[in-house]
Amino acid sequence: MSDDPVPTPDQLRRYAEHFNRSASLKFMGVKLSFPTSEQVQVDLEIRPEHRGGMGTEAVNGGVLAAMFDLAIGCTPALVEPTRRSATIQLSMSFLKPVRGDRLRAIARIDRAGAGVLFSSATLFDAHGEVCARCQGVMHLSRLRWASGVSPAIDQRSEPGR
Repeated sequence: MSDDPVPTPDQLRRYAEHFNRSASLKFMGVKLSFPTSEQVQVDLEIRPEHRGGMGTEAVNGGVLAAMFDLAIGCTPALVEPTRRSATIQLSMSFLKPVRGDRLRAIARIDRAGAGVLFSSATLFDAHGEVCARCQGVMHLSRLRWASGVSPAIDQRSEPGR
């Protein structure tokens, strides 16, 4: 993707912390993390407003889609956390209704091109059972972050930023 080295665990931690402070992730009740240098993880403690799928107490499909979009959407940070990215395509397969009190999505990069990443994610219920799968295509932008500085960069410790 670039001549830059692989992101450090500290860069990925700062990236996740930045997003976890955002109003949208707080509103949804999700938490983003990078448990390894090859995985994105999104966790959700299920609240009553997340339910309603299939006219039951199952988690609504829109909530699942949002979790997948976040997980897949953050996979570019695994190779280039200093650049913005956008979801181009998202394809989901729902295998069984999601019940219980929490969910976890794990995403990874399957293949990377010059400006496009192909990623996949799996959604697990509270018992660790697979409930849904997703594939996505991500565009790695050349645009700078709106703030001018990537959330992965610690402005206090990096000269010239």
